[in-house]
Amino acid sequence: MSILLLHTRNLSRRKHLARVRDYAREHGERLLMIMKDATWESSYVDCVVPADTTSIEETVAAVRTLIATEEEPVRGIVTFVEQSVPAAAAVAAELGLPSIGEKAAYLARDKYAMRSAFGEAGLAQPGFQLATDLDAAVKGAAELGYPLVLKPLIGGGSKYVRRVDNDAELAEHFAPLQRGAWTGFAHDPLHTRTRAQYDEALLLEAYVPGSEISVESLVVDGETRIVAVHDKPLPMEGPFFEEVYYTTPTRLPDGLVRRITAAVGAAHEALGITTGATHTEFRITADGEPYILETAARLGGGPVYQSVLLSTGIDMVEAQLDLATGRAPRLDVAGPPRPTGFYLFFAERAGELVGVAGLDQVETDDRVSEIMLYGQPGDQVLVPPHASAAHGHVVFSAATAEAVEEAFHEFRDAIAVEVR
Repeated sequence: MSILLLHTRNLSRRKHLARVRDYAREHGERLLMIMKDATWESSYVDCVVPADTTSIEETVAAVRTLIATEEEPVRGIVTFVEQSVPAAAAVAAELGLPSIGEKAAYLARDKYAMRSAFGEAGLAQPGFQLATDLDAAVKGAAELGYPLVLKPLIGGGSKYVRRVDNDAELAEHFAPLQRGAWTGFAHDPLHTRTRAQYDEALLLEAYVPGSEISVESLVVDGETRIVAVHDKPLPMEGPFFEEVYYTTPTRLPDGLVRRITAAVGAAHEALGITTGATHTEFRITADGEPYILETAARLGGGPVYQSVLLSTGIDMVEAQLDLATGRAPRLDVAGPPRPTGFYLFFAERAGELVGVAGLDQVETDDRVSEIMLYGQPGDQVLVPPHASAAHGHVVFSAATAEAVEEAFHEFRDAIAVEVR
């Protein structure tokens, strides 16, 4: 038997690929990968078929060719990158493998369709509208009220997402964000479809003041299992919404966590997600009301995997592979979760990456379990709203939540991304 991995270049997924490789070996299965221009990724798999996994048609065609030459049948298919979720669903449908359906994959990527599905399900969420031009945006702002958040309809990583507080800021930023929202995601498999469907619109959302959290879940036989909740302790008030610091377990009260758990389950039902890993984000208002922001039909990005594993002992990559191959995932937690955090570091300005200062100090710290850089000297780095990811991360843990907080401040003071 074989496992099929659909992948797109992403340096923060090295540990994911390593775990998939080990899982395949543990079960005596071949690991096949569909990926365009694979380099270091090739060392993790038995076979690479070059194809652009951001293209659903090209991916399905490549899989058909691969299946015709492989002696072993494919038992399961996985992906850990946002853009490849629709292609993975299409391939699973082609091969009759466990997966979310193609409609669910689409709803989890198209933010307007997702918002509409959440609205039909009665989930508490920000008010929203579409705007194809500035006039429509001004009318939308009059109805929704300021502040507003402008978002692309596809994409991720808070790229081309911005808060605006008045008509003047809306007039200044609408056109550049609209342009970036469509030219910046031309590689996305949903780009052509959504661009035509929405006439190059931007999504307008009412800004919800409050703190932000993310929820990592697994859906097993249609039942939602919450694995971890990460708090984002730093204020995320805009104008951009880069995610810098996460901690788990959450400090939210149990009653609120139960309400969030119910909302995640309702979101899965609204989108039609019946199996696999998901990543859901909420805003929590000052009076304790959770507002759902979005749900992704994949494991959380960057160091979320390592953070959950370090804190709870639950291996979400292994669990996702179990679900994809028809096995029962192991979700038992041995004891109380260990306080864990991670820091995503960004450059202060765009330019050519020279290096990252302070890593020598941080990597020898006993509290640190992982440091990863997403680039190398000479690379061009971007900053929000043009950046879709940080430039590296550090994962750490301690005996108490207060000690994790102390470690974060130390590491933030020590690390500096150097550009020229």
